[in-house]
Amino acid sequence: FHPPLHNYCTCLFYSLCLFYNARVWLPDAAEVWKPAELVRDFSPGELTLSLQLEDGTRVEHKIDPRTNNLPPLRNPDILVGENDLTALSYLHEPAVLHNLKVRFIDSRLIYTYCGIVLVAINPYESLPIYEADIINAYSGQNMGDMDPHIFAVAEEAYKQMARDEKNQSIIVSGESGAGKTVSAKFAMRYFATVSSSSNEANVEERVLASSPIMEAFGNARTTRNDNSSRFGKYIEIGFDKKHSIIGANMRTYLLEKSRVVFQAHGERNYHIFYQLCGSSHLPEFKAFKLGWADDFCCTNQGQSPVIEGVDDAKEMCSTRRAFSLLGIGDGEQMAIYQILSAILHLSNVEVKDQSADRCSILPDDAHLMVFCELVGVPCEEMAHWLCHRKLKTTTETFVKPVPRINAVHGRDALAKHIYARLFSWIVDSINSALKSTGKQHSFIGVLDIYGFETFDINSFEQFCINYANEKLQQQFNLHVFKLEQEEYMKEEIPWTLIDFYDNQPCINLIEARLGILDLLDEECKMPKGSDDTWAQKLYNTLLKQNAHFDKPRLSNRAFIIHHFADKVEYQCVGFLEKNKDTVNEEQINVLKKSKFDLLLKLFEDEDKARGSASRSSNLAGRGGQPQRDTKKTVGLYSFLCTLIFFCSSKQIVKILTLYTPVIEFEERVSTSFITMIKSLLKDREESSSTLTMDAKKIFSVTFPFTPSSVALETVQIPMSLNLGFLTRI
Repeated sequence: FHPPLHNYCTCLFYSLCLFYNARVWLPDAAEVWKPAELVRDFSPGELTLSLQLEDGTRVEHKIDPRTNNLPPLRNPDILVGENDLTALSYLHEPAVLHNLKVRFIDSRLIYTYCGIVLVAINPYESLPIYEADIINAYSGQNMGDMDPHIFAVAEEAYKQMARDEKNQSIIVSGESGAGKTVSAKFAMRYFATVSSSSNEANVEERVLASSPIMEAFGNARTTRNDNSSRFGKYIEIGFDKKHSIIGANMRTYLLEKSRVVFQAHGERNYHIFYQLCGSSHLPEFKAFKLGWADDFCCTNQGQSPVIEGVDDAKEMCSTRRAFSLLGIGDGEQMAIYQILSAILHLSNVEVKDQSADRCSILPDDAHLMVFCELVGVPCEEMAHWLCHRKLKTTTETFVKPVPRINAVHGRDALAKHIYARLFSWIVDSINSALKSTGKQHSFIGVLDIYGFETFDINSFEQFCINYANEKLQQQFNLHVFKLEQEEYMKEEIPWTLIDFYDNQPCINLIEARLGILDLLDEECKMPKGSDDTWAQKLYNTLLKQNAHFDKPRLSNRAFIIHHFADKVEYQCVGFLEKNKDTVNEEQINVLKKSKFDLLLKLFEDEDKARGSASRSSNLAGRGGQPQRDTKKTVGLYSFLCTLIFFCSSKQIVKILTLYTPVIEFEERVSTSFITMIKSLLKDREESSSTLTMDAKKIFSVTFPFTPSSVALETVQIPMSLNLGFLTRI
């Protein structure tokens, strides 16, 4: 039998009768599940089971007469410890947990297969199973011939790319602290080892060198993980026709900017700040006037500046070596550290109250003076715009003082903005260093996403992360269950449908019209919008309409979402501010007057990005779909599209993802296709006045897919997008 069908038949028999000595699992509050054995035959209709635990204790297990659910059966001892969970007779929660526990506790085996999925347990220690000889052992082997390992998955992806000439992707997912980033690094190390570069020297080393840099600038200590990725990344490793690495490209999304200015107790800011403070004694850093991490507000809030077993000064040496290996010279590196030092000093600038709606910064504030010195701007001008804002009407412009709390928020917003721009510039620099001059024949992508998060206090960041995980779970359900079962029915194979959890209602709660994001955007546009009024709108609109939405009993400033993984309570405080993600434009204008080359470069790149985003927004607007105005929401939606098709145009991706079966696309949408659509739309707009009702303009549209990858007749473009002028020829 196929395992699910076998389980179905066995459980059907089990539901009719249960005999003496049958072995079952009992739910337990402390141990989750306890093994037990039936000591008296059970017949349908009875309300109790007589059982004996392994320690000899007799228990009477009550059966709910409404459901008649019996406890799950245990697997035979001969199957316990299997390296593939699908080989078990009974595949349910206690069987999975027990099998993983036996493998991990008894044999120190952290990997187990579940069909095509590799399950990994984080041992929270280094294991000697990733050396070069282990890589060589897995090279060329079939996935089922060797013990489960991340190298086996990497080998399977590499082999299928080489043999079938199909691009591959490895998705590394799991809860926060599960070890996703380390697994992704080992997968990349495998590809770098088994593939020798063809024309470019040391390309594998350069690909691997990106890891310590991204960890320094994008990872931080959390309550669950000393090296938690606070951003998502997709690394595309390019290969030539001989299947040798010729380059790589990295895309990042959802950087947790709020961590730059706030850390919860027991957590740290990004590692690079502590590496810099730990190296402040070096002569080259003397001009930055740094000190210990405890001296700065943006590195001392978690009150946990030291990670046991980690030498931040030594890690700084590794970061600098990685920069050098990627061709980022000492001059650019020092400019990076200068900007980081400026952020540290900015966080210590003290804003004082003058009245209820007015504040000021002392002229001799030492940290403001150092900040302005490092970024090369006038101190008086920056102090003024930290405490004031400009208001424009149709006829006049006003300069208005702001309350202290607003000034502090503005100061923090500026620090976050500078760091985010620096992070993006570093990613672009790494991509430039990894760019290949040769022609890429195929690629393997490694997607290292945020894990599902639920903490004591959950805010906008956890909301975005968990929303992204809902979308990923939907794709998993689609491929593993829905499309697979449709294939069985299409081929008329005898098959009993598996009822799987569909999380679309939860996704609708978040992204549909008048859902959480819609109401959040609407509240952000209100002149007096606040977190409290938004919370009330959520309760009034969603509480009775969606089973996945709840209100905490003791709070009017929080809401609960029943996610696929768990229910999470989110605090509404800060949602509007983080969703707006606004920075005082006058502060940016002051920075743009600087003579500091790298700082100017950061904002030049930002201006280009804004222009591109504006053009994309206009493009999407002509499609007839409502567009979100807030920068954060646009970024979130772009990420979700990128997650599926790794393409920058949200509207074109929406056409493909919503109206074409995902399984038919095996290649990513190319930028040439996006450019073509933009050109057509522009052409259409310019020529619309000359077209009559009887006239018909035909455009040649090329879909950049291999003939076997997509059936063009299946591509359906919805009328609501107003793209009927696109004609297939």
